[in-house]
Amino acid sequence: MDGAGIFWIALVPGIVTTIIFIALRVKKVSVPVLVMKAAASVFFISTACAALAVNSMALSYGLLVIIGLVCGLLGDIWLDLKYVYPQDRDMYLYAGFYSFFTGHLFFLAAIFTHYNWTALTLALSIVPALIGAAATMAMEKPMKLIYGKFKPTCFIYGFILMAVAASSVVAAFVTGETVWIVMSIGGILFLLSDFMLSGTYFGEGKNTPVYVVMNHVLYYAAQFVIASSVLFAE
Repeated sequence: MDGAGIFWIALVPGIVTTIIFIALRVKKVSVPVLVMKAAASVFFISTACAALAVNSMALSYGLLVIIGLVCGLLGDIWLDLKYVYPQDRDMYLYAGFYSFFTGHLFFLAAIFTHYNWTALTLALSIVPALIGAAATMAMEKPMKLIYGKFKPTCFIYGFILMAVAASSVVAAFVTGETVWIVMSIGGILFLLSDFMLSGTYFGEGKNTPVYVVMNHVLYYAAQFVIASSVLFAE
């Protein structure tokens, strides 16, 4: 079997599993649905592993991305456990946020250790992320959100999330390399997904099927695209 075949064997079942999970998630959150979500998340990790098997020259980049995706899997589990065990909602929500935060740190490490960044490109990656995170907090009332005690965590997480998107876009613009173009698409999809998620978690009347579907479609698209970036790394 050629390399492309190995990659598609991981990707296609992952897409199918994700579709099944989203269909079930719209109806009800339960332990079986959580298991299906974890299965879908395992597939974006296996997609990255398959991509690394195809492109074994990208070992360091691939391992950093894979660790970041594993953190995403853990975050997926924590966040949905808050629905299964509502009495421990806050604990699982914090665990989910910081699992994803850690995952994004690994994505940032993958970016900054694999292109020749400068002080300017670093500033262009960090400053817009800080401004964006601050603006998101300032727009809490206009967007009809209530962050409450999670506001500091949301700011920290929002900053690192936006930093990944900004850093990959800057790297793509500076180098023109396919790996950063793909990573930037994944980063932007992730950002859009979490905008939807903030409405679901902190807005009133937004935990609707439309929000749930859009959030998960964007999220899984982001993770599979980020996993696929390993194919193009050097």
